[in-house]
Amino acid sequence: MVLHSRSSAEAGNALATELGNAIYVQADLAEDADRIRLVRESVSRWDRLDVLVNNAGISRVIPHTDLLAASPAIWHELHEVNVVAPFRLVAEAATALRAAATRGRPACVVNISSHAGVRPKGASIPYAASKAALNHVTRLLALSLAPDIRVNAVAPGLVDTPLTADWTAAQELWRDRSPMRRPASPADIAQIVMMLIASDYLTGEIVVSDGGLSLT
Repeated sequence: MVLHSRSSAEAGNALATELGNAIYVQADLAEDADRIRLVRESVSRWDRLDVLVNNAGISRVIPHTDLLAASPAIWHELHEVNVVAPFRLVAEAATALRAAATRGRPACVVNISSHAGVRPKGASIPYAASKAALNHVTRLLALSLAPDIRVNAVAPGLVDTPLTADWTAAQELWRDRSPMRRPASPADIAQIVMMLIASDYLTGEIVVSDGGLSLT
């Protein structure tokens, strides 16, 4: 297993040590050279690559009505990390993933998207648009890489993390209106990722995991 983050290297190395059969690689996925290095170091360490989970992403909170605040720089920043980076990681990893598929089952890519890419919601219009683009890239890759590599995405709603701890309005929305009456935990989303990894038949799916909020 290879763990990655842009910062928090100390925590990443500690988790890799705790897991045992794992390494940590620090990389800034806004930089293409770092994307390439991350994949190559991973493959070099294990001499194979069976699963790629694209979990890195960034957001900017901007009211949807404040159009001028959504500057071109913000559009470029979010698109680069949320869309270009996962695509480039898949492109760089495709050869190793195909080689893994020759061992008897398809290799697997799971992209972490957002329900904001499915519904007109989200922290900002550029963020929601970047996740909508990632969803479409997921489907396009599922077609172009089949049958050797399956590509799916998970589209969470609100996830209860330190980042969202002070998102009072969103927390209240999920408690009051979602059928599950709470935001997701990281473990809830991890379970879906593991389900997508375990299946040898699902591909091109965008699995919305918002506690049923989209039903209301």
